[in-house]
Amino acid sequence: MSVLRHRLERGRYFDSVVLMQLQRGLAAIDGVHEAGVVMATPANQELLVAGGLLASPLAGARGDDLLIAVSASNTRIAETALARFEALVAARPTGAGAAYRPRSLRAGLARLPAARWVLVSVPGRYAAEVARQVLGAGRNVFLYSDNVSLEDEVELKRTAAARGLLVLGPDCGTSIVAGAGLGFANRVRSGPVGLVGASGTGLQAIASRLHALGSGISQAIGTGGRDLSAEVGGATALRALGLLGVDAGTRVVVVVSKPPHPRVAADLLARTHALGKPVVVQFQGWAPPGRRVANLHFAADLEDAARLAAGLAAAPEAAGAAPRRPPARGLLRGLFSGGTLASEALSRLEAVVPAMASNLAGHRAQKLAAAQSTGAHAVLDLGADELTVGRPHPMLDPELVVEHLARAARDPGVGSILLDVVLGDGAHPDPAAVLAPAVERALAGAARDLEIAVALVGTDEDPQDLAEQKARLEAAGARVYTELGAAVDRILERVGAAADPAAAAADPAAAALEAPLVAVNVGLELFHKSLVDQGVESVHVDWRPPAGGNERLAAILARLDGAARAAAVEGGG
Repeated sequence: MSVLRHRLERGRYFDSVVLMQLQRGLAAIDGVHEAGVVMATPANQELLVAGGLLASPLAGARGDDLLIAVSASNTRIAETALARFEALVAARPTGAGAAYRPRSLRAGLARLPAARWVLVSVPGRYAAEVARQVLGAGRNVFLYSDNVSLEDEVELKRTAAARGLLVLGPDCGTSIVAGAGLGFANRVRSGPVGLVGASGTGLQAIASRLHALGSGISQAIGTGGRDLSAEVGGATALRALGLLGVDAGTRVVVVVSKPPHPRVAADLLARTHALGKPVVVQFQGWAPPGRRVANLHFAADLEDAARLAAGLAAAPEAAGAAPRRPPARGLLRGLFSGGTLASEALSRLEAVVPAMASNLAGHRAQKLAAAQSTGAHAVLDLGADELTVGRPHPMLDPELVVEHLARAARDPGVGSILLDVVLGDGAHPDPAAVLAPAVERALAGAARDLEIAVALVGTDEDPQDLAEQKARLEAAGARVYTELGAAVDRILERVGAAADPAAAAADPAAAALEAPLVAVNVGLELFHKSLVDQGVESVHVDWRPPAGGNERLAAILARLDGAARAAAVEGGG
């Protein structure tokens, strides 16, 4: 038969990690069967009742009250355990600087005005309001807390963007900023690889492996697990990519995430392509369009991502400045006689070019009738059934390709045309005889920067003579490639969105990534201790739930405080 005893201490608050440590200390006492050390919220009390540590919820207990409960073999052991609680509190490790701890964020920032970052790890029901206060004070937020609503996350990140600040999180477990680990982070050397991740352990795995491979990290920016959802839209990830794109210390960028929303994945890939730097992408549970598309390298897993990034960072060309692609030069028309080639080209293109159209099924691209003009980039399968009614397939007779080539060349909005030419037995005996003059006419009649690229498929033993076909098409002015991927990469140099280095460099959030890191910690004392152990100047705020844990009263006080701040700004105070 177990004996239950409990003690309620008014207004005494500990964070969740300290509570866990104290609970383990009590449970380790001989004769104690189980122990519970929690803040006396209704939910925590119900858990103690369900676990047999509390007979019934305590009337009048508040969320900022400490509740200690034990189940022991007899009354003496139970009472002894409660009496030893204070010794456990005194014996627990406390971080440096524990002698003075400000009781509010405002006091913490006053004590450490150089702090650009505030780490927030308070219980989720309070976290959004604390993060708002941090942004209101003009600081960046590392938001470890979970159970923050999606609506609050969207609002916080919009506010941060408007103020030139960053919000990493909520539910952001890992970041490495200016050489210092925030939250859960490994000790890794500085180096040329910048990480952006909606996966905390993914960031840790890649950073650790890069260190083992002899490389290192410039920045590792965690976004929070929901950042790549449709609702949040990659708000933090997109800004982080822009910042790493202009960061001179970052030669290679790695993006890692749990499965992103397809639209957000497309936006991210378009942004990474625009960086010009080598980018390694590891989206878990996502089928990549190939091993590589232009400057994007798709990793099979976390280990592969680290190896790719280390190799790219060590390559001689990575030491120079990233090439800056000019703004997009008009629309693309892809005109294919081979359906599979058209499908592969479209898969590669739509991975990094969001607005695509096609008559091919099974793709993200918007659908259109193949003969219909469109204001989007388009890839057409000219061998589709609807286009070959009453006329030969374009591999037998390229005249259909010639017609669409002429039409695209006359369209002033088109800047690039991609063709395939397939050789071999059964195909047209001399496609260059038909296509080369058409290419020459198209380029001669275009009073603009028009480029025609050809993916030439064949061998040196084909009856059409591969080398001769290539030479005649090139003489007509086309760029000819014997690999489809190389032809698509060339097109992407022209039609992909160009990064705006001036805009990214002007983002005030760039200052948040500069060393040295100075931070205020609100929440888990463990994170403050970690910063101090790394040599980071940090102040720990002795945070307590507002209004004694009364959430209704806390909300009223928060609104009043917000109104007072707004009035002060309006009045110039």
